[in-house]
Amino acid sequence: MTPVPASPDPESGPPARPATGRRRAPAVPALSVGRLDDVCPGSLLVALPSLTDPTFAGTVVYVLDHSDTGTLGVVLGRPSQVEIRDVLPGWCDLAVDPGVFHVGGPCETDTALCLATAPAAAADEHSPLRRVAGDVYLVDLDADPADLPEQVTGLRVFAGYAGWSPGQLAGEIVEGAWACVPGRLDDVLSAVSGPDLWRAVMGRQTGRLAVLSTAPADPTAN
Repeated sequence: MTPVPASPDPESGPPARPATGRRRAPAVPALSVGRLDDVCPGSLLVALPSLTDPTFAGTVVYVLDHSDTGTLGVVLGRPSQVEIRDVLPGWCDLAVDPGVFHVGGPCETDTALCLATAPAAAADEHSPLRRVAGDVYLVDLDADPADLPEQVTGLRVFAGYAGWSPGQLAGEIVEGAWACVPGRLDDVLSAVSGPDLWRAVMGRQTGRLAVLSTAPADPTAN
């Protein structure tokens, strides 16, 4: 005679489900956007889709200086309609295409800043070049263009800059407005601009930042 299985104890809860051999899906990694400690001259601040301020939505900012007194940078890839030859005729032949002022940011828009790439240049105290990071230099536009070292491969002139007061950028990074990523030499004089530059920078990142490269650079444009 086959024994009748005992009835489960109603207070013991439902019987355990047999194992199926399936592994639990790994947790989705957190979106890594960098930290304030990653911000340094030569790094890039890339606007994330949550940043809807039209001044900075969809931008890539090249960091010029970062210290306890604040952060300075220039927005890359925002060409204007103002020709360099009309304002600084001595510098137009050294500028890469397009030979126009680029809108560097909302601060002091009547101030011109110039960035040049000069691999292997030796900048001393008498040189019109001041190193930002690697082979990227700030150029003294009051100098004679003829005094630039021959290693200069091109330059770009910006009208205005972007600036953050002490603690301001840290708060914006925590809020998810910016990702801080390493910059490259060719970012400064890149031939692409606007959303194409934003996608190019995001697309070379890893993980979820790279996935964001398929999102609209400027969500306010939708």
